[in-house]
Amino acid sequence: MVVADTLARHKRQQGIETFFLTGTDEHGINIERAAQAAGRTPQEQADYVVSYYKKMTAEFALDTAHGGYDIFMRTTEPFHYQGVSEFWRRVAGAKTPKGNTAIYKGHYEGWFCAPCAEYKTEDEYLKARNPDDPPTCLIHETPLDRVSEDGYFFRLSDYDEALLSLYESRPEFVRPESRRNEVASFVRGGLQDLSVSRLKSSVSWGVPVPDDPEHTMYVWFEALTNYITALGFGNEDRQGAAGFEKFWPALHLVGKDILRFHAVYWPALLMAANVEQPRAIVAHGMWLDPNGRKMSKTLGNTVELDVLNRNFSIDALRYFCLREMVFGQDGRFGYEALIDRSNSDLASGLGNLSSRTLTMIGRYCDGRIPSGKIAEENRLLAKRSGVDTDETAIAGFIEHARVEFLLHFDSFAFSRALEVVWSIIARVDKMITEAKPWDLAKDENQRQTLNAILYRSAETLRWLCVLLYPVMPTATQAIHAQLGLNAESLKHSNPAELSWGGIAENTQIGEVKAVFPRLDKAKIMSEISKANEPVGAQVSAHTTEAETVLKKPAADESVTPTVESATQADAVEGVSNFIEIGDFAKVDLRVGQVLTAERVPKSDKLLLLSVDIGEEKPRQVLAGIAEYYQPEQMVDRKVVVVANLKPRKLRGYESQGMVVAASIGPEGRPVIATFTEEVPNGARLK
Repeated sequence: MVVADTLARHKRQQGIETFFLTGTDEHGINIERAAQAAGRTPQEQADYVVSYYKKMTAEFALDTAHGGYDIFMRTTEPFHYQGVSEFWRRVAGAKTPKGNTAIYKGHYEGWFCAPCAEYKTEDEYLKARNPDDPPTCLIHETPLDRVSEDGYFFRLSDYDEALLSLYESRPEFVRPESRRNEVASFVRGGLQDLSVSRLKSSVSWGVPVPDDPEHTMYVWFEALTNYITALGFGNEDRQGAAGFEKFWPALHLVGKDILRFHAVYWPALLMAANVEQPRAIVAHGMWLDPNGRKMSKTLGNTVELDVLNRNFSIDALRYFCLREMVFGQDGRFGYEALIDRSNSDLASGLGNLSSRTLTMIGRYCDGRIPSGKIAEENRLLAKRSGVDTDETAIAGFIEHARVEFLLHFDSFAFSRALEVVWSIIARVDKMITEAKPWDLAKDENQRQTLNAILYRSAETLRWLCVLLYPVMPTATQAIHAQLGLNAESLKHSNPAELSWGGIAENTQIGEVKAVFPRLDKAKIMSEISKANEPVGAQVSAHTTEAETVLKKPAADESVTPTVESATQADAVEGVSNFIEIGDFAKVDLRVGQVLTAERVPKSDKLLLLSVDIGEEKPRQVLAGIAEYYQPEQMVDRKVVVVANLKPRKLRGYESQGMVVAASIGPEGRPVIATFTEEVPNGARLK
């Protein structure tokens, strides 16, 4: 939903008419059973669940009222029944690529998983030890239903060559490439005809089969059709409200666990109905917990929406989702990671740049955007203070970054796109730090230099607001307003049409407020820990090492905390290899600034860094962090370097030191040690 919402806002900025659909499919035996267990009718059960989802989407600003989806689609809508019936008749009247009737009547006998709403083949379930017991679903670990009844079948087996031809002729049809290969492999392995109906006596909660009301449609047949019935296919109701011809073909964003339905069944059904294929089907990965485990209620490692809503801003969550996960792959989600990313990238990054820029404009320029021009007679003074008098240098850098950002964004590489934006923030932060506006303000002769620095920073913020609006609409509108600009205009500001110098001189800025206040990690994690207080020695996946609380064991119990669940005091008491202060003094730790960074050829893990540690020439240092840090992320970053480590060669390169980083989690993810205050290169750590 977050990705779809972001893409919709991005397209609308570009002036492209956009229709954003999300919602629920509400039919099938699983809904019937849930309703029966809750003492409701199936419709009442569906209404109950939908009311929760609509409340949730409103709380996270994904609903229509907040500029989000255009329709929350429900497959119980009357217009959907009408459209699906038309779709069925088209498929039923079609011939397959091999000249056979697309839908025929037959007998099905096999195993069905109600939660998956999927028929299972032998390699998709676990056989029971007792031959009299049903097998279990490998996904839900619940018993399967034995189905033996007459029904309608879709002749999917006749569409293998047509599907493979589709994947080959349109390589971008299924993304990412690994998912396309997975789907193609499944089709090459041989397709079986698909049972597309159930007897009404077995499953009454479904759309009736046209002209045969004794049968209801298989939920996946009719649920997939919602994408086009919501636009007006087969019905006049939505045709007037949206427009099938206007918005189809569309882009599908789906979880990888339902890719087969969308990339195999759905295209084949569309071929049969003679309806154009979607533009693309993009499958995203799944969120795992910080230890790489699948989230489940059984493990107690699920993410609680009320916890997110209570402790984090919506924009911080949106940013994390798009920045932390490489779209298409699995990602790891933890409350601590969300706090760290919010503090480092938002509070100390974008938020700090906005706050310091606007505060200085208020302090040194009476709250008005100054001129960015430096007169010819003052350029020498500016150069002496280390300020580039050529405004086009910073403008050119940002314009180039804008092009990269848009390319990555349109390729669904959201994480890479945001890395590019944060390189802009780093560049302008560095410009401010080196120019020292607080010193320039003391010298009246440097007034134009000071004004130029503040103008460039303010103009950069304007660009950042436009680029980042789809990702963080609330925060960027707040910054835009603080710049003295119309917040609403961001909705229609095309980033491709941005030009440098758009913020007018003498614009009165608004009240300066922190957009991303720094999060108190200890306090938030303590509150989350209390809400999910573990029993005995079991530790919640959301607690920190320092804050895990273990229940005091009874006299006859023996509990030995692991390193992951030990308190700080426990950890100190368990140390057996103490060193003397003299041992520590042997390690020469210096502050360094990364000047250049590049990947080492044929190595997935190594970055080759050039680091200034205050010596006559930079050090060449190899760092095993390439899996987690892009080269551009490291440039200009302040790091801690072990300066007196014996040089050694790796991959043909000599490493003249070592970059210090923390090792996080069981996979040992490196987190670079750095500084929150300005520290000169070469300073020694004591």
